[in-house]
Amino acid sequence: LPPVGPLLVLAVGLLLARHRPKAGLWLAWIAGAGLLLLSVPWVAGALTVAMAGGSTPVSASDLRSAQAIVVLGGGLRPDALEYGTDAPNALSLERVRYAARLARSTELPILVTGGPNARSRAEADIMGDVLEQEFGVRVRWRESRARNTRENALFSAEILKPEGVRRVLLVTHAVDARRARREFTAVGLDPISAPTVVPTSDLLLPWDLIPNMKALAASHLALYEFLGVTAMWIAGR
Repeated sequence: LPPVGPLLVLAVGLLLARHRPKAGLWLAWIAGAGLLLLSVPWVAGALTVAMAGGSTPVSASDLRSAQAIVVLGGGLRPDALEYGTDAPNALSLERVRYAARLARSTELPILVTGGPNARSRAEADIMGDVLEQEFGVRVRWRESRARNTRENALFSAEILKPEGVRRVLLVTHAVDARRARREFTAVGLDPISAPTVVPTSDLLLPWDLIPNMKALAASHLALYEFLGVTAMWIAGR
């Protein structure tokens, strides 16, 4: 994934250039150009739109038919100094905020899902604390074992099915909503995508062609999802 992948290819090209100058330099130039393109907002936007698969905001009719809200963890900031404890990263916080909005408008119960990493508490506990203490929204279930989206689905289903809950609003980012929906469908739940940060394709301004780190991060996330969808396809899910 960028930036490491293109940089490794560039390094290989430069090493190869010692023995095969033409081929090595071509490889290095291709890797450098690829990294540059992935840093262009227009390119990152196109990748994000493609991976989002036509995601749109959740409809009013879907909100009325849901039985619960499931929020997938998006990452943490272990030992965030300004808070004196672990905190959600930007992705998780965007999901938490949207889940709070949905909970207030629907009065549906919330399940948060995400396990710990080597340096932090479980994502579910951190997101749950933020929802309750900062957004004033009660969390009914905390699934604190999952290490990936597949386990988010498996362990959430273990909690929700005995409660008679199957149709859920699945809160994640639009770029990974398709993969998350497929994982939750595979475990017998009926997920409704409730994506946040829904991308648009209206990147037409001149500065959308100027590379920046934000665009590179967006390309990284889109390509991560591409690899995830590919892995699901290979596994037959």
